Amino acid sequence: QVQLVESGGGLVQAGGSLRLSCAASGRTFSSYAMGWFRQAPGKERDFVIGISRSGRTYVADSVKGRFSISRDNAKNTVYLQMNSLKAEDTAIYYCAADAGRIVPTTPNRYDYWGQGTQVTVSS
Repeated sequence: QVQLVESGGGLVQAGGSLRLSCAASGRTFSSYAMGWFRQAPGKERDFVIGISRSGRTYVADSVKGRFSISRDNAKNTVYLQMNSLKAEDTAIYYCAADAGRIVPTTPNRYDYWGQGTQVTVSS
């Protein structure tokens, strides 16, 4: 069982930056692929970025060049660095964990989810 807790969301002006954190419980964090998804009101939950157990990253086209992901296995934490934020990045951001070797890009492939953190970008 893995519990995920996101933090770091908030209100930021367009062009600004935020760093989200996702802290995981359990001793097997390093064996999970981690992903970040986001969901805006009335829209589906979309893949944003992910990192495999080996550190390989996968980035959605919509955030390529602006967002990055990293993980610190010693701290059981994955980070989402968001730069050059736009109003369309406004959403609830969720982190998720999957026990597989690769990073899934569809929500139903993930085993565990955090409760989400709100990111609001004002234009």
